Amino acid sequence: MYFADHPPPHFHVPGREGAAQVDIETLEVIASSGRIDLREALAWAAAHRAELRAHWARLSGDR
Repeated sequence: MYFADHPPPHFHVPGREGAAQVDIETLEVIASSGRIDLREALAWAAAHRAELRAHWARLSGDR
């Protein structure tokens, strides 16, 4: 995540051959470039969604 990033709440997943932005609520890819395997990142995000929401709120000022 990046400070003052644009909505919707999302996180960035870098990869060797590309990158993706994933919506925290739906875990859908909202942007991508190149090829990237998201299986591990999506599994982790599903298990840590509350932490991702809290981190987004801290960075964006949404409390």
